[in-house]
Amino acid sequence: MSTFQVPTLADMTAQGTTPEVLFWVGCAGSFDDRAKRITKAIARILHHCEVPFAVLGAEESCTGDPAKRAGNEFLFQMQAAQNIAVLNGYEVKRIVTGCPHCFNVLKNEYPELGGNYEVMHHTQFIRDLIDQGRLKVADGNPFKGRRITFHDPCYLGRGNGEYAAPREVLSTLDAELVEMRRCKQNGLCCGAGGAQMFKEAEKGNREVNHERTNDVLDAKPQVVATGCPFCNTMMTDGVKNAERESSIDVKDIAELIAEAADLVPSSTSQDTP
Repeated sequence: MSTFQVPTLADMTAQGTTPEVLFWVGCAGSFDDRAKRITKAIARILHHCEVPFAVLGAEESCTGDPAKRAGNEFLFQMQAAQNIAVLNGYEVKRIVTGCPHCFNVLKNEYPELGGNYEVMHHTQFIRDLIDQGRLKVADGNPFKGRRITFHDPCYLGRGNGEYAAPREVLSTLDAELVEMRRCKQNGLCCGAGGAQMFKEAEKGNREVNHERTNDVLDAKPQVVATGCPFCNTMMTDGVKNAERESSIDVKDIAELIAEAADLVPSSTSQDTP
């Protein structure tokens, strides 16, 4: 697999060029080892489609979403103001991100603080690339005919009403897309949106991601497709708890498409761009 260099926005600006989109990587995509593989898949797709893109690199910091959800509005506004100053300084217009939490806060909460951008979730952008003919899935892709279910991220689905894009992207795999009993508007949170990833669970009879995994098992899929790095972690943990790792794969949609378009060796998705 060929390697390529992902430019920073500072590099492109110094060269007098402007990217088509800024790829907002997010904290999970930058630091979590599993989520880094999703980041690489998105980067490979953008590179393959010859989309001029850049990242902020060290200039990117947390959007402030965790602080805001935890009730620390002061810290959120400090973090948001810092990011907005950087983004506006580069005159950023379009942002693509693989994290629904970043997507939601950048799209809906930054404008009132002076940050106005066209923000797209990576499944929306990938759908557009496919519709434009810039991205094609290989005829003999490894997911053809496989049984796939999609777990709706809260901040993409119920938070922003986007249910179509991920499913339209998955439809290009020529797989058997099966819906869980609780899906779309009635989807069940895996727990990550409620910060269950970051703390001990409250008292109850089971972990919420284990409850969501029961919905997965009822659908009898071979693959659980996700659109959020946090959902990916929670669903992976749930599948592991159910001792079904050998029969159910958990992959982000970007990973599925990158593999189906023959951008990543099917034997591994951990190689570097």
